Amino acid sequence: MMTSSLRTASCTLLLGLTLCATCFAQTSAPPSVSLLDRLKTLYPATHFGTVAATPWPGVFEVAMGSNLAYVDESGQFFLFGHLFDMKAQRDLTTERKDTLTRIDFTALPLADAIREVRGTGARAFAIFSDPDCPYCRRLEAEMKNILDVTIYTFLMPIESLHPDARAKAIAVWCSENRVSAWHALMWRDEAVSSRECIHPIGRNVELGERLGITGTPTLIAADGRVLPGAASGAQIDAWLGRTTAGAVGPAAAKGTQQ
Repeated sequence: MMTSSLRTASCTLLLGLTLCATCFAQTSAPPSVSLLDRLKTLYPATHFGTVAATPWPGVFEVAMGSNLAYVDESGQFFLFGHLFDMKAQRDLTTERKDTLTRIDFTALPLADAIREVRGTGARAFAIFSDPDCPYCRRLEAEMKNILDVTIYTFLMPIESLHPDARAKAIAVWCSENRVSAWHALMWRDEAVSSRECIHPIGRNVELGERLGITGTPTLIAADGRVLPGAASGAQIDAWLGRTTAGAVGPAAAKGTQQ
């Protein structure tokens, strides 16, 4: 039979364990926060961004720059690749990358871009483009038949690759009709007369660098999603169809250009 003193000691021990467990639950950091600290300690040369739980128990998503990886709670085991929800038929990695790389479209200095309105202009997007970039020219050809859009083209010459691109960008911007000059250059490879005026080309290059845009062409949808590279017209149409925000400002009349 348990003595009174033994029962008292047992109750005290159980109470102490209960209180300690309660305190630990209240003060311990979320697993993702603890894991981020652990990863930084284990791999000090690697820049880790956010850590988030995934639907896969015990597996966490970790952002490293523009890349995503999956890691266990120990920080020892990594998976690189795409995580799929096969039941829902969703690529969870692509969805997360879309979210993490979004750019605030409303913060873009649209006055520094060439504005072209086609049809209703209902679907707005921006392009960072280099006048001497062959992929930019391919993109422009693919976009010829895309309608009901408002396109903001930020001229972003990459001089390290195309030494003449800056002069061409300035000539286009300083033309009386910027859209016509841009189409003549990109669609028909026609030379644009050299001109000088106050222009935003330097600001556009700096803007692209701040936004992490490292190549042209790069498209930005009105909801902030980013599409790099020379996509096909069908791909761009489908991509715009997923946009959750409309064009910036009222739609202009058909054919309005700037």
